Amino acid sequence: MKRLMPMIAVLFCALVASVNVGRTAELKEADLKVVELKAGDAAPDFELQGTDGNTYKLSDLTSKQAVVIAWFPKAKTGGCTAECKSMKEFGEALRAYDVAYFTASCDMPAFNKEFATELGLDYPILSDPEHNASDAYGVTDAEKKFPQRWTFYIGKGGKILHIDKKVQTKSHGTDITAKLAELGVAKKK
Repeated sequence: MKRLMPMIAVLFCALVASVNVGRTAELKEADLKVVELKAGDAAPDFELQGTDGNTYKLSDLTSKQAVVIAWFPKAKTGGCTAECKSMKEFGEALRAYDVAYFTASCDMPAFNKEFATELGLDYPILSDPEHNASDAYGVTDAEKKFPQRWTFYIGKGGKILHIDKKVQTKSHGTDITAKLAELGVAKKK
């Protein structure tokens, strides 16, 4: 029996270690799962700084109007520049709707401010350098640090109306305007 005790102790430790390794693998896998939001889901609330110096809280905005958030990967890159320019070009048409609209990235606020100033944007870019909102929206995760180029249409009251996962950067301003009309978002009076 005395000879079996050390062997039993070793086997017990090996069993405990294998269970913990299995749990660690499960936890890592769970951490990597991407949120899969869809139309009809409640949009995750956020509070983000805009390039205009204001802080925007989604729940404050959706208590009054619809919201469009166009996530992009990185300021000062070709596709993001084209997307932002398109939204500026169609700004008058977008402002005809009762909607607050933004682009958003995980860049630092100062970098986004510089980018917005260079382009002369007439709407704010939101900054999420801690990835809290982008992770909640599923545009980033533990492996992907740059946001997907997805646009979220959120209705008054906070429900997601539509998610565009196939954004065309050069026509995005007109595409958003068309989608707002299709979704029945009210025009300003």
